[in-house]
Amino acid sequence: MSAISIGQAVVLGIVEGVTEFLPISSTGHLKITEGLMDIPVDDKGVVAFTAVIQVGAIAAVLLYFFKDIVRFVTAWLRGLRHRDQRDNHDYKFTWWVIYATIPIVIVGLAAKELIEGPLASLWVVAGSLIVGSGVMWAADQMGRHRRGEEDTTFKDAMLVGSSQILALLFPGFSRSGATMSTGLILDLDRVAATRLSFFLGIPSLTGAGLYELKDAVGGGMDVAPLAVGTVVSFVVAYASIAWLLKFVAKHSFNAFVIYRIVVGVLLFALLGAGVLNA
Repeated sequence: MSAISIGQAVVLGIVEGVTEFLPISSTGHLKITEGLMDIPVDDKGVVAFTAVIQVGAIAAVLLYFFKDIVRFVTAWLRGLRHRDQRDNHDYKFTWWVIYATIPIVIVGLAAKELIEGPLASLWVVAGSLIVGSGVMWAADQMGRHRRGEEDTTFKDAMLVGSSQILALLFPGFSRSGATMSTGLILDLDRVAATRLSFFLGIPSLTGAGLYELKDAVGGGMDVAPLAVGTVVSFVVAYASIAWLLKFVAKHSFNAFVIYRIVVGVLLFALLGAGVLNA
């Protein structure tokens, strides 16, 4: 039998959609929600379920940035065919996204048992939420916000892409938070750092979802909850993306920093009181 019901899948889909691209850790919030609903956070089928419903959020990104993606892919294909087109920034940027995904793939495969085992603890989530908040605050203060998306380089893409490893190893750190913070440290403006985070998340999160699909289904997870959770995450994530891009254009990340600290401290308290099982 499935470890997750349809109702629970709806709740988890909403949580995934809201938090996947906000710098507050979707993995952390999913694990907290699973803990509150007495769903075993370290169960392989459950871990796979959360990875699969991320595909719904990625589908929202593909739709929202469809014109940009078509532009990148068109420039990339044109550059593959014609050498004189390879100086185009969109052609190079597409290659950079591919290269920048390699580090997280290597670490993800090498540390799979560790990620799904000891590091899946809610204690890790609580600590990572707070530590990640400090990193985000420092990055927002340090960054001079003087470079736009057209100014991104291969170095930017590799550093931002590699920072995703932090969220992979320490659930609660936040993939979006890590990538946006790195972009800010590199002096990208908030919108450019956020868009780069979106584009770098497409291959890594899609690959993770497809890779985990076999474990979700093979681990006793019914197809219906998977489908429901994925669709719900798609709808909610699309709205979340639109809101976030408007928000970062006019505001700092301080609201996210404060929220993460509050959630992290509350989670420590709930774990310490025995209300939640780590």
